Amino acid sequence: MSASKAKYIRRQRRKRGIRKRAFGTPECPRLSVSRSLKNISAQIVDDLKGVTICQASSLNKDLAGQVKGGGNKEAAKAVGAVLAQRATAAGVTSVVFDRNGYRYHGRVKELAEAARESGLKF
Repeated sequence: MSASKAKYIRRQRRKRGIRKRAFGTPECPRLSVSRSLKNISAQIVDDLKGVTICQASSLNKDLAGQVKGGGNKEAAKAVGAVLAQRATAAGVTSVVFDRNGYRYHGRVKELAEAARESGLKF
C-alpha cells in the first residue's frame, strides 16, 4: 500500500469517529471543514433536515479579492470570519465542530479560531 493511500485510510477512520459524535440539529448545527491543497471551505449543516444553512469558501468571489491564495492560513482566517458573519445573519450562534478527519492544526485551526473570534460558539 502506498503512503498516500495509507494516509487517506487513516483520515477516513478519524472521520468516521468524529461523525459518530458530531451531529447537527436545528439548535446546534454542524460546522464541517473541507480542505484541498489550493483551497479551503466550510459549511454549517442541519443534519436533521439535510440542508446547508450557510457556507464560505476561499473560491467565493467576495473572498477572492481579499486573499492571495486559497491554500494558506490567511485564507482560512478569512473564510472562518465570513462564515461566522453569515451564520449569525442566519440566526446560528453555536455549532458542533466537524474537522472532517483533518488534524486540528494549521489551516483547520486558523479557520476555527477565526470563527470563534467572530462570534460562533463551539
